[in-house]
Amino acid sequence: MAGEPKKLTIFDVQATVAAGEKVFQVTATDFPTALLVDRAGIDFILIGDSLGMTALGYPSTVPVTMDEMIHHAKAISRAAKRSILVGDLPLGAYHASTADAVTSAMRMVKEGGADVVKMEGGEDVVPMIEAVVRAGIPVMGHMGLTPQLISKLGGWRVQGKSAAAGAQLVRDADALERAGCFAVVLEAIPDRVATLITERLQIPTIGIGAGPGCDGQNLVLHDLVGLFDRFLPRFAKRYVNVGETIDGALREFQQEVRDGVFPSAEHSFAMDDVEYEALLAEIGDDA
Repeated sequence: MAGEPKKLTIFDVQATVAAGEKVFQVTATDFPTALLVDRAGIDFILIGDSLGMTALGYPSTVPVTMDEMIHHAKAISRAAKRSILVGDLPLGAYHASTADAVTSAMRMVKEGGADVVKMEGGEDVVPMIEAVVRAGIPVMGHMGLTPQLISKLGGWRVQGKSAAAGAQLVRDADALERAGCFAVVLEAIPDRVATLITERLQIPTIGIGAGPGCDGQNLVLHDLVGLFDRFLPRFAKRYVNVGETIDGALREFQQEVRDGVFPSAEHSFAMDDVEYEALLAEIGDDA
C-alpha cells in the first residue's frame, strides 16, 4: 500500500517558485471538496472566508465569524494530507489589536488545523502581521481588492488603475514582505502592476484577477466547477459546470420515483419467502 503523500511546506513552495515553476491555490469549504483539491496536487488549500457566500449563503464575506471559519477549517484539515492549509482570518479577527491578531491566528492553527494564516490589507495591517510572525505563525498577505473591506473600496472594483493607486499597491507589497509574509495574494489589480510587484518581491505572489505574471494562481473551487451561480467574477474561469449535472440528476431522481423505476430490486433488500410467510402467520391475528 502506498504511504501518505509528503506534506508540503512553505519552503517547498518558495523553492518551486525559485525554480521558475508556477504554484496553485484553490479554496475548499468542507471535507469532500478538500479531499478533491488535495488529491489533485494543489499546493495550497485556502480555507477562505468566501465560504460565507459559497457555503453559508451570506451576501459577502463580511458576516463570517472566527468560530465559523474554525468549524470549516477542522473539516478541511481532516482531508488534506499534502496541501498547505491557509486559514483566512475573517473581518474583526485581527483588526483591533496585535493581541487579537495573535489570538485569532493561534486559534486557526491550534483548533482549525491550518498550517498558516492569511490576512488582508497593506501597510495598515503591518503591525498585526509582524506580531503573528513573531509568534511563530507564517502569514500569507492579501492585497489589492480586499473583500472584507468591500464597503470602503466602493464595491467589487479593480484596484490600482491610476498611477497613484498603483504606487500605493507597490508600497503595500513592499511593506508586507518586510513584515515577514512568506507569500502574498494579489487580487483584482492590473496585470502590469501585478507583474511589477512580482518582479520586485523575493516572496511568491499568487494572483486572482491579477494577470499571468504572478508566481501562482488562485481560484475559488465553486467558481471553477460551477457550484456557485449567483455571479461569476470576470477573473474566474468555469472549467466544468457541476451545478448543471447535479440539477439534472435531482430531476431524474424525482421522475424515476414518480414512474416507479427507482428503487428497483437492485436497490432494495429481499426477505426469504419462508421467513415472510412466517411473518404473515406471526401477525395474522393483527391483520
